Amino acid sequence: MGIKISSRDILIGIKEYLLMTFGMFCYAFGWLICVLPAGGMGGGAAGLATIINAILPTSIASFLTIGTLVFIINVILLILGVMIVGWKFGIKTLFCIFMMFIMFNIVEAYVPQDLMVKMMTEVDANNLLLVVAGAASCGLGIAVAFMQGGSTGGTDIVAMIINKFRTVSYGRVLLMTDCGILISSLFLTTTITVLGNDIVIEPLSSLAFARVIYGFIMIAVIGYTVDFVQSGNQQSNQILIFSKDYEKMAEAINTKAHRGATLIDTMGWYSKTPSKAVMVVCRKRDTSMILKLVKEEDPNAFLTVGSVMGVYGQGFDALNKA
Repeated sequence: MGIKISSRDILIGIKEYLLMTFGMFCYAFGWLICVLPAGGMGGGAAGLATIINAILPTSIASFLTIGTLVFIINVILLILGVMIVGWKFGIKTLFCIFMMFIMFNIVEAYVPQDLMVKMMTEVDANNLLLVVAGAASCGLGIAVAFMQGGSTGGTDIVAMIINKFRTVSYGRVLLMTDCGILISSLFLTTTITVLGNDIVIEPLSSLAFARVIYGFIMIAVIGYTVDFVQSGNQQSNQILIFSKDYEKMAEAINTKAHRGATLIDTMGWYSKTPSKAVMVVCRKRDTSMILKLVKEEDPNAFLTVGSVMGVYGQGFDALNKA
């Protein structure tokens, strides 16, 4: 029996690949137009490619651009990943890696390198703002790719390879590799051009240390941006309410706040008295309304509020968005 593909499936597929293309453009724009002109540095395959490009002779570096080097590094890591951990990457990861190569070269060739520098040059701490803006753009690109089921490869593949042999968290592997790339940039001699003026960054100079600090700021901003974009519209709170009159509390939440409530069996270990807790899951914007209602119904109620990254089901996001 053949697989039927509807026109809706085709449109969804086209949308996903267009969004991933846009994401890779955002990543290339942030790196080449914001971060590098500010003398910044980051981790991942792009950071390693930047270091390699800087130490190559000029004649070779003009051919092996940062975008080309990112592509070569990702291809090498992909081959190693397939050999060691098997094929776990998918066509969308391959697409993102290829589009990153294309977008790096398009941005490098057609977008003026001082475009963002001119916009920030009159602002205090303009280099810091450029790095933050570039990191936010890179984070947006990564998040868009993730949300469509893609991946930018790079150090993600390194983490998968290491996890094949040792149980180390992905976050720790990514942090270690990024830190290694940033620290190695301390010994790098590079030249940046700011509004026509060449500025040489010598090894172990104050500008080199500033570049490393910019790199750590970039890593933090990228991480925050990815989390914010991926879960910004899904962030919710889970509220646990402990009240003696739990039935009245649950009814008030249903009828006055128009929110669902769930009763959970509990027992206080100090009093050894069985009771019930009222659990409410709501959007963050509704949390203050719930807290106000709890205070009105029972000023002595004990409650906790915890953040929930995503909530799926009736009244929230559809499960197919997970």
